[in-house]
Amino acid sequence: MKIELARTRTARRLALAIGLSLAAATGAHAQDAPPARADYGAAQGQSADAGAEAQEGQEAEPAPSSRRGRRPARVRSEIHPYLEVAQVLSADLGSGGETLTYTSLAVGVDGQVQTRRVTAQISYRYERDIQWNNGASDSDSHTGLAMVNLEIVPGALQLDAGALATRTGGDGRVFGVTSRDETIDVYSAYVGPTLSTHAGPLAINASYRLGAVWVDDHRAAGLLNEDYDNSIAHSATASIGMAPGGAGLPFGWTVGAGYAREDNGGRFDQQFEGYYVRGDLVLPVGATLALTAGVGYENMRADQRDLVRDINGVPVIGPTGPTPDPAAPRLLTYELDGVMYDGGVIWRPSARTELQARAGRRYGGTTVTGSLDHRFNSHQGIHIDVFDSVQTFGNQLANDYSGLPSGFDANRDPVTGGLGGCVFGGQGQGQGKGGACFDRSLVSISGNSFRMRGGSLVFSGERGRWSYGIGAGYAHRRYNRPQIAGVAAFAASDEVYSIYGSLSRQLSRTSSLNLNAFASWYDSDVNADAVSTIGATASYNRSFLSEHLQLMAALGIYNSDDGTDSATNASALGGLRYTF
Repeated sequence: MKIELARTRTARRLALAIGLSLAAATGAHAQDAPPARADYGAAQGQSADAGAEAQEGQEAEPAPSSRRGRRPARVRSEIHPYLEVAQVLSADLGSGGETLTYTSLAVGVDGQVQTRRVTAQISYRYERDIQWNNGASDSDSHTGLAMVNLEIVPGALQLDAGALATRTGGDGRVFGVTSRDETIDVYSAYVGPTLSTHAGPLAINASYRLGAVWVDDHRAAGLLNEDYDNSIAHSATASIGMAPGGAGLPFGWTVGAGYAREDNGGRFDQQFEGYYVRGDLVLPVGATLALTAGVGYENMRADQRDLVRDINGVPVIGPTGPTPDPAAPRLLTYELDGVMYDGGVIWRPSARTELQARAGRRYGGTTVTGSLDHRFNSHQGIHIDVFDSVQTFGNQLANDYSGLPSGFDANRDPVTGGLGGCVFGGQGQGQGKGGACFDRSLVSISGNSFRMRGGSLVFSGERGRWSYGIGAGYAHRRYNRPQIAGVAAFAASDEVYSIYGSLSRQLSRTSSLNLNAFASWYDSDVNADAVSTIGATASYNRSFLSEHLQLMAALGIYNSDDGTDSATNASALGGLRYTF
């Protein structure tokens, strides 16, 4: 009965996530309430970065209109539902390890629709694994990514939406999650409008996003649902500005503001709220170079329920850790109130390259941020990002996948069918963003806010019959958690290094070979030992019957080590897929 209730709960959450995405097709699609980008020479007329910073708790993201390419003149539609059956052998290569055999049944759809006003893409898969071994239980999973963009008023108002379903193996285990692992299911969705218009020489921008995240912890000793069951996030930005030369001024200016809030439905009922106002200037000093500077005010606050305490005021620690006290006054976990300022450069040597770099003071200390977007040609692009922001899990996850380029490649693990950890841009990425990796968000799930600093690189492209992608990153997070003597159940900080690579070769019109490799290293101040995950997969596909029937063969090897337990698994898959 408990299993059936859990499945019903999962199905409802997935339906809501997909529903938000599909609703956008008829009038909805959202994004991360992005600030306007610094653009000292754009026809849009905007100048200084309308919040050179994104709303509190989020990173700056480009406006959706700058991320999407020009709409095609004709409708382009490719919808490919499929059925799949495969037999999988999974062997534990450790001493005395057992070998498991199971049948995988899957149904899914991959598709993309493009018209003058609508761009939509989906990659969704439901899989049921039927175990052949006595004592091993069957399992099922939902994985996928969907995005929709609708231009309500061309060039002025658009609506965005997206949904994500994926899973992790717990702290430090984003890559290489197999059917042998106990998992955490993660579902996310967002929706909201973006306005970009003009009033004479003034550029006016505004956006709002409603986001939601749900998690289901299926681990035997998992307690994540009690700390982070679900969250609802709101974010909004607005700005008004003028490009250099407007009203006869040699510089451009922008005044912007942003607001963000996230409410966590876990037992500690964590809440985060923040807002900022700021002004920015952009001064061109050449045909391709401009200087930029900004100053503003920010206010952020996070709190949660206090803990049950004994008569001496000492927290009562139960079998599941500290117990929340709903009757007690809320406990402040983070508060910031002060001035922020920064300065930097914007360099655009060509239409294919943009570099932005800033340094200043924010979040009570020094901050450095930057980004580089470059399109080598119509088939290759790279995106490098240096970030520093105060975040919440829900906002950060939505940031990662809402900024994907059109025509993304879901890049699934050929053995498990799950998302591989990185999503790369498809052919002709347009704006040079190579894709995104989710490990910095999914490597540890918490209801508390945190300051996150680090960097990432995503490169993808294709040449002839080859296609390839590389993702690498580092992230350090310091959590805003209450400092209470005797309570050290959760990490105060953690960090992760990761790298992911994908290489594909089209052998003929009907056959292809794919290789993937990944590695990640995660460490926190709670556990003395780091968690490492290393693995690689290889797959071969061949189509028959007018390319409707596909033969699949795959091999995978995965190793995970948490300092106490090290496991190496090898898997082999053989199966058939029929695409309608």
